[in-house]
Amino acid sequence: MVTFLAGGTGTPKLLDGAAGVFAPESTTVVGNTGDDVELGGHLVCPDVDTVLFHGGGVLDTERWWGIADDTTETHAELSRLADAAGLEGGPRYLDDEAQTAGRDIARWRRFSGVAEFMEIGDRDRAVHLTRTSLLDEGHTLTEVTRTLAEAFGLDVDVVPMSDDPVATIVHTEDGPLHFQEYWVAERGAPAVEDVEFRGADAAAPTDAVREALRDDVVVGPSNPVTSIGPMLALDGVREALAETTVVAVSPFVEDRVFSGPAADLMRGTGREPSTAGVADAYPFADAFVLDDDDGTALDRPVVRTDTRIGDTADAARVARACREALEVAR
Repeated sequence: MVTFLAGGTGTPKLLDGAAGVFAPESTTVVGNTGDDVELGGHLVCPDVDTVLFHGGGVLDTERWWGIADDTTETHAELSRLADAAGLEGGPRYLDDEAQTAGRDIARWRRFSGVAEFMEIGDRDRAVHLTRTSLLDEGHTLTEVTRTLAEAFGLDVDVVPMSDDPVATIVHTEDGPLHFQEYWVAERGAPAVEDVEFRGADAAAPTDAVREALRDDVVVGPSNPVTSIGPMLALDGVREALAETTVVAVSPFVEDRVFSGPAADLMRGTGREPSTAGVADAYPFADAFVLDDDDGTALDRPVVRTDTRIGDTADAARVARACREALEVAR
């Protein structure tokens, strides 16, 4: 039994080759939900959906976002209508009261759908409509996620980190921004001053997550701050990880990050943007998988391989290194 902590694109890329190394029916994927947004009334779970779409064979792997060959007629029409009506484009936050009223699962991350600032494909939108409708019918996010995983034919168990809302807020020189506004709308340009996981103090990992964290855990090469950080902010998660065997894959080669805003976010939260900084962020990790060119000296066992993941064969190679690291860690 093995559990992957997944966020962003790093861990989903690793999962692409994991099936031949870790039996899918004995694998759980815990998805980050700190990046979730409610856009135009529909709950969008980007990190969970990347796992669902990839496992279902429909992910747009050019962007690692959305469904391949999806149409965007609704998205385009929303922009056209806003322009014709003289409405300002997004991101358009709903007011403070609307952020916490009504559907609890979406609090602190509600945006108007007027000229939506995130491109949502038409088939992609159907997933969000189904998710939100099932939540409105009284199902938990865990139940809904498992229902969607079944619809996409996944063999692994996919669960959100919590059924409670947690919003990743990036504090910048331009003020506080939801992570999706910071990364999608602003392209990560504003200087980062801090990162807040709003609501984490009142949120809890689900029973499914607590059970999964009793198994061996692989922390993939995801962003330590905004992909894995929201999970670590939940009560009891760090303690659970300290009690089991954990292997982490560095998203850096020494001080060079493979992709994304991890370096800026780590620097902005007072951590060294490097493999050494990742090790400091993961004191519960028993072993690390590092790139062959990464000479960082750590105080824990290290397995080295080529950690760049460009295709399924690459992912399988890194997954095998994770299995070796788990064996070494025990």
